[in-house]
Amino acid sequence: MGDEINTDSRSATNTNAGENGETLERVVKYYTFEEIRVHNLSNDTWIVIHDKVYDITRFLEEHPGGEEVLLEQAGADATESFEDVGHSTDAREMLQQYYIGELHMNDRNNGKVKEVEDTNSGKTSQTWTTWLIPVVVAAVVGILYRYYMVEHKSS
Repeated sequence: MGDEINTDSRSATNTNAGENGETLERVVKYYTFEEIRVHNLSNDTWIVIHDKVYDITRFLEEHPGGEEVLLEQAGADATESFEDVGHSTDAREMLQQYYIGELHMNDRNNGKVKEVEDTNSGKTSQTWTTWLIPVVVAAVVGILYRYYMVEHKSS
């Protein structure tokens, strides 16, 4: 299913250094968006946040915002939605228990380049309208005020 890469550079003899026989060696699985997209059901829900893949199936019913908001992001990159909500430090720590792997390197680059291009083009026009609309409204209000004052003085 996913590619596995050993992230520990130590030899196998040093991997049993943890307490209670735990190993320090960590194998990271990499998943492509194609693999992640099929996990978009209420009984099998994966999401990507900051290039990390999480299986949040067990968490759906516990989510304070309801399972619907998570199911909308199922099988996709939910980083923007996750950050827009402004999750607490506790929520970010809780997320770690659902971690199952990383987004494949090829999918990371493709997704980010596309997002940056879309975001930049949208922000340029959005910035323009953010100041232009209030200026036009202020000018119209100013003209109407002057017209109203001139009409009442002449009466």
